[in-house]
Amino acid sequence: MTRARIKRATIASTVGTALEWYDFSLYGTAAALVLPAVFFPTADPVVATLSSLATFAIGFFARPVGGVLIGVLGDRFGRRQMLFVTLLLMAASSVLIGVLPTYAQVGVLAPALLVFLRILQGLGAGGEYAGAMLLSAEHSGKTTRGLNASIPSVGNAMGSLVATGIFFLFEAVLPAEAFLSWGWRVPFLLSIVLSIAAFIIRLKVEDSPEFTREMNLRGVVRMPFRTMFKLSGRRVPLAMLMSIAPNILSYLPSVYALTYLASTVGAPAWIGLVGIIIANLLKLVTVPTAGWLSDKFGARRLMMIGSVAGAILFFPFFFMLDTGTPLVVWAALVMIFTLCCDLTLASQASMMSTLFHVRVRYTAVTFSREITGALVGGTIPFVAAWLTSVGSGSPWLVCVFCAAMCLICAVGTYFLPSTEADDEVHSEESVRQHR
Repeated sequence: MTRARIKRATIASTVGTALEWYDFSLYGTAAALVLPAVFFPTADPVVATLSSLATFAIGFFARPVGGVLIGVLGDRFGRRQMLFVTLLLMAASSVLIGVLPTYAQVGVLAPALLVFLRILQGLGAGGEYAGAMLLSAEHSGKTTRGLNASIPSVGNAMGSLVATGIFFLFEAVLPAEAFLSWGWRVPFLLSIVLSIAAFIIRLKVEDSPEFTREMNLRGVVRMPFRTMFKLSGRRVPLAMLMSIAPNILSYLPSVYALTYLASTVGAPAWIGLVGIIIANLLKLVTVPTAGWLSDKFGARRLMMIGSVAGAILFFPFFFMLDTGTPLVVWAALVMIFTLCCDLTLASQASMMSTLFHVRVRYTAVTFSREITGALVGGTIPFVAAWLTSVGSGSPWLVCVFCAAMCLICAVGTYFLPSTEADDEVHSEESVRQHR
């Protein structure tokens, strides 16, 4: 395997993931700050915010469907081909969101169309990250697999950084009326630029050599979904638990914290947006560093450290947000969204890339990762907003809930079999028997 080929695969994977997270981060920011007024006007701002965050969750519930469909096809036709499909779905849905009519123009048709496009966005996103991570990891050597598997997560930071930065720029420069009228649309329309770049780069990349070698030797598994459960039935639910903390530590600070700062703390919107920009800038360093550490000290260990640290630090996190002081708020976001989150993200990528047999790996990764993403990542902003309301504006119930979820993740990770174990998952004879 040449270094140039590995580099091309890693760059292609990262650019596509940047588009995915650009679109998803942009929607999350807009759902917290703009979409309630544009698509869900109501006399009660709490109802409008909950309605908007519910559409954020809908995209996550579409992700397992798209993930499993694309994963099954990816285990039949290859990772590279499916990554073109995911790019098309993500780019088209985001651009169309940017030209949607508002509630004031077409009534309930506006939020209905928004929900439909959010579903399409979720279908594409469901297969994008897993395919990008596998394409990069399966091009790498064994000693650098954790690093290569984690680098596409840098695309998460890049996409979110660009999305938040552009959103912040338009929100800061334009008058409020102009921003609500047309300014918020421009960032959605700009997703076409990232998609074109990703298409061009991915055209130059070959499919995963590890996958291609297995297909040439033993052919395609005709029913990868059924085979996944026969070979890895006990690993799938534990892998789902392992995916809890990355979702909590990502979407609580990057989405709900913006709503909490604006509606509960009363802080200006720019404070939260700048904090997200700072946290994502640091991710450009912390994510690959965490991937490198997973190769040195073990991904399981890092996942448990990140999960337990998050469980403990959610209480001071909200205390720091309550101050409304920019530097303190930014430190809180870096603490959870960068340090704790990146330990779990890099570890998740490293473990997922070796946890399942290569011939059913795409299916297994998308299934276990995206179902948890839907149940936890997609709902956490909504659940947190509701728990804050139940707590009369106090976030203590949110802290307890998030801490419990992170500890469950740590327990699930602890009981996962070693990813290097030579058991039925890696047995070629078992795969032949279940074709």
